[in-house]
Amino acid sequence: MKMKLLEQLHEFVPYNKQEDADLPVLINTVHEDNAFFRSSLLYHFSASSWIVNHDRTKVLMCFHNIYQSWSWTGGHADGNTNLLEVALKEAQEETGLSSIRCVNDDIYSIEILPVPSHNKRGKFINAHLHLNVTYLLEADDQEALRIKEDENSALAWMTLDETIEKCSEEEMKPIYLKLNHKLKKMLNH
Repeated sequence: MKMKLLEQLHEFVPYNKQEDADLPVLINTVHEDNAFFRSSLLYHFSASSWIVNHDRTKVLMCFHNIYQSWSWTGGHADGNTNLLEVALKEAQEETGLSSIRCVNDDIYSIEILPVPSHNKRGKFINAHLHLNVTYLLEADDQEALRIKEDENSALAWMTLDETIEKCSEEEMKPIYLKLNHKLKKMLNH
């Protein structure tokens, strides 16, 4: 699966300067076996998803307990080099949705995200970087949602503008803006 990820990263067309700068780092790190495990304390791969409804007017956001902010879904690779599989698994676990599907198998976005030090389940986690790959997923916005209480305290479908307005992590707002701009561009083509 590493080769498939590497192939997808080589085919990925950066959307902006941030993705252009981050892409070579992700490509060069794919070969490191430990980069897919949290035991790599400085950086490791993660996968996120931008979950949209069928008409692409809303995004499903969760209120993240650690960061106390509205956020996308996602999580650590934990050894799995199939990051689409990781994104789908995390999205289902964090929302309770069974109707989630991939809009396509392509990488939607890439980011290198700084993660500040924090406590998780009573354990100190040092500051590190997430080498993040994001996928565009789709779900039925009428399906019942289920909070994953150890990670989230709320779930809500939001308009594209609300995803920015309600996010209290200033460093994530440019990422969410980028994801929304990409979505609007897709809709206009």
